[in-house]
Amino acid sequence: MARYNEAMQDLIDSEFPDAGIIQLNHAGVGPWPRRTAAAVCAFAEENHRQGSLNYPRWLETEAALRRKAGELLHANPADIALLKNTSEGLSVVAHGLPWSPGDNIVSTDEEFPSNRIVGESLSTEGVELRRAALNTGDPEGALFALVDERTRVIAVSSVQYASGLRMDLERIGAFCRARDIVFCVDAIQSIGALRIDVQAIGADAVVADGHKWMLAPEGIALFYTRPALRERLRLRQYGWHMVEEHGDFERREWAIARDARRFECGSPNMLGIHGLLASLELLAEVGMSEVERRVLANAGRLRELIAASGVLETLGPVDADRRSGIVVFRRPGHDPLALHRALMEHGVLCAPRGGGVRFSPHFHTRDGHLERAVELACRL
Repeated sequence: MARYNEAMQDLIDSEFPDAGIIQLNHAGVGPWPRRTAAAVCAFAEENHRQGSLNYPRWLETEAALRRKAGELLHANPADIALLKNTSEGLSVVAHGLPWSPGDNIVSTDEEFPSNRIVGESLSTEGVELRRAALNTGDPEGALFALVDERTRVIAVSSVQYASGLRMDLERIGAFCRARDIVFCVDAIQSIGALRIDVQAIGADAVVADGHKWMLAPEGIALFYTRPALRERLRLRQYGWHMVEEHGDFERREWAIARDARRFECGSPNMLGIHGLLASLELLAEVGMSEVERRVLANAGRLRELIAASGVLETLGPVDADRRSGIVVFRRPGHDPLALHRALMEHGVLCAPRGGGVRFSPHFHTRDGHLERAVELACRL
């Protein structure tokens, strides 16, 4: 075990050298590992020197990313599209389904605007967005209480961005399957930090951008769709890349791609693809079980330090099985926005969320950084 821990620390030191900044904003925009920065720089240099000479190899990198994403999500790579961001994937589902006036979507009152705005945009079609209050002690039950015969979709975040509340996705998935309700998951606050199996949770669609817990560039997202749902979604974007024979530019007849590539209307984000693959390879090297263990341990350590401070108090979920990598706290009598600004000025990357300050450590976060961040939060 000692040898394992030493090897892990060597890996962390190599990939995330201590630059004097305390990285506690993985729920916002996470730092890139060294290998990801190297992959992006190498791709840029190759493009600069050789242009598209090696484009076939770039396509191999794209295929490798789909395979690695399939391993991460426990999904068939053919069911994963590479989109621009989470909002695009949520919009593909919301505006691809057939709606009738009087239909409704059930979600929560704590969703990030990506979920809320996409749902509200359907009001022009007579679709109601119903938002369940999650502070009831039974978040899933609160969702289910709003469902009726006109509910077509339950759309939730796997982890709530402002509180860190972790939803019971398997329970929601089973509820949806029994009622033929589409289950759509915004997983941006869990993929890369917590294990996820899209088959086990019974999701119809799961989407997450790479720039948070997956430690990758902005502008590229993983979008999983169950084949049965994929066939139901009306496409709103068309282009050369989303057809079955996308390499035959002279072909006049075309058909929509059978797999998830149908949602990729045009040229891929090759720079983002190279970066995301490098980051997912690191997560695979560490192992998602170990990543999750370390994320939750670091979040738990933060809670211990906050509780012991005598100055700060933790907000958010109390039950251990509801916790995630997000820890929100406040300093009574102090403005959270002012405290956030002070922490940022002292090199602690964090965010003002949920009525307090949000810390979000990853597997690589050093214990000394956690102690230093809490110490600063107590005295600034």
